[in-house]
Amino acid sequence: MVLGIFVVVMWVLIAIFTPQLAPYGPLEQNIPERLQEPGPGHLMGTDQLGRDVLSRVLYGSRISLPFSLLVIIVAFVLGTIVGAIAGYIGGIWDELMMRITEVFMAFPTIILAMAVAAALGPSLINAVIAMVVVWWPNYARVVRGLVIGTKKNEYVEAARAIGASDFRILARTILPNCVAPGIVMATVDIGNAILMFAGLSFLGLGAEPSTPEWGRMVSDGIDFFDQWWMSAFPGLAIFSLVVAFNFIGDGIRDLADPRMRRQR
Repeated sequence: MVLGIFVVVMWVLIAIFTPQLAPYGPLEQNIPERLQEPGPGHLMGTDQLGRDVLSRVLYGSRISLPFSLLVIIVAFVLGTIVGAIAGYIGGIWDELMMRITEVFMAFPTIILAMAVAAALGPSLINAVIAMVVVWWPNYARVVRGLVIGTKKNEYVEAARAIGASDFRILARTILPNCVAPGIVMATVDIGNAILMFAGLSFLGLGAEPSTPEWGRMVSDGIDFFDQWWMSAFPGLAIFSLVVAFNFIGDGIRDLADPRMRRQR
């Protein structure tokens, strides 16, 4: 977990100070120096247009990190609202909301995301929308189950007995006791979101060609297989963040559930 936090903090600092760290602009072209191997002038080499790969990888952190966080935050909030209302109200509303949720969950995640992104058109915002569409049902299912279990507790009955409104009971009494598993799930999902975001861009359904986004950079490098650095370095950036967030998620899960820690 400590290693994961270190890697994430490192990338966050890189994203913040990229203009000061990058030796070149992300779109700065130098055709005479195209496809240069990693060396003193270009530590990670150059691409087919002579753009510095190191600079583009650094600027890519300003796209992959915030957009992936945005996906998880929006999906978490939307899924929590739907799941909490369904679990608390119950009855026909619960059935209706869960059937809608199951319709989204019936499709493979990446296939549905690709379909939505293709329908909306390739852009970063449309990729975010497509990912939110496929991600919120997971949180809705988890939160619904937790709310159903929590609303039977005595402290909820006590709040209802003193005249608290349903909204207050749900927002102030039930949900605070249900967010921990969702936070653990969201932490792990940030890494998965980075991976899917890069995947959509790799397939041409996310970032536009000139955008310094890691998945798009890997896609550009496919046509220049001998110039391995074009795909390797953005791929390593994706790998480092995905693994780091998985480490953090596992650590938070162990802290939230001592039984898991004892088993290890």
